[in-house]
Amino acid sequence: MRHFSPSDPTPRDLGFAMPPEWAAHAATWMSWPANDDLWFGHLAGVREEYAELVRTIARFEPVELLVRDEESEADARKRLGDLAAFAFPVTLHRVPLDDVWVRDNGPIFVRDAGGRVSLVNWRFNAWGGKFEWQHDDRVPEYVAAHLRLPHWDRPEVLEGGGLEVNGAGVGLTTRSCLLTPTRNPGLTELDYAGRLRETLGVEKLLWLDGGLENDHTDGHIDTITRFTDEQTVVTSVAGDEADANHPVMAKNLAELRGMTDRHGQPFRVVELPLPATRLEGAEGRLPPTYANFYIGNGFVVVPLYGDPNDARALEVLRPLFPGREVIGLSSRKIIEGGGSFHCMTQQQPAGTLWTGE
Repeated sequence: MRHFSPSDPTPRDLGFAMPPEWAAHAATWMSWPANDDLWFGHLAGVREEYAELVRTIARFEPVELLVRDEESEADARKRLGDLAAFAFPVTLHRVPLDDVWVRDNGPIFVRDAGGRVSLVNWRFNAWGGKFEWQHDDRVPEYVAAHLRLPHWDRPEVLEGGGLEVNGAGVGLTTRSCLLTPTRNPGLTELDYAGRLRETLGVEKLLWLDGGLENDHTDGHIDTITRFTDEQTVVTSVAGDEADANHPVMAKNLAELRGMTDRHGQPFRVVELPLPATRLEGAEGRLPPTYANFYIGNGFVVVPLYGDPNDARALEVLRPLFPGREVIGLSSRKIIEGGGSFHCMTQQQPAGTLWTGE
């Protein structure tokens, strides 16, 4: 299995780019929750919500589920029941893990115009060294080895939740995340633009300033603003002007309305409410958001919190995904860990696995 380094031909050189999430999937990769300390005593409830997420995705596409040890595997099998009963296969892989956030520590897949699929392995350091990360940083290598994929190894830290793409050459990110000195000290906006162009096919990189209050990712884009098609962006707004999130979200909204695609065309910008109720956790305010939805084959799964705005969020999102079933699932326990469904999933695009030739 070949490892391509930064001195080798880049993905862009060979015609690879990151497809949008709504493109067809071969599977969804996930990691079973395991550490009760990281969930502040809520692990049992988290696992119940997580099992429902796995069951829902497996109605529509295969799930490749990483489990870190014997206890996790036994718990997953018990909660999920008969794996053969799902519409699509759920395959368990015993892999050392630190946490559940495979969106950020997993690989980012790329595909070329002929449908060949490979991946890029970025470094992961738990959002600037906030938690343990050594096991999670090795997950992309496990996935590559399992799929026998030649792939690219990058020296930079990059989390999948920190980048949105529209499938037409546009990427969207936040300064509060990518420009932190604990990720890639010294890298500028221009540096990132160049690297993401060569690795993921992002020809135009757009920047918002920041994300939600007390988000330990430093403001991942996937918690606030998402592409739903090439020309449509849905972005979080706070209804309460006294809320610390209000001015940040209002500024993002205004900036998005002035942004254009690669051809100078403005985006359609749709407002998505944040949950109305302030949630507190063990380490202060929690960052619940409806923008952390996951798009799969024929479905979109949206986190809900038992909040007055739950129904409104689903009303906003359903028309944006014609032909897909928009499903709301509880994420009230999961949000205690700081993220939700998009953070817990990583799509493998449909296509032919690349042989390196």
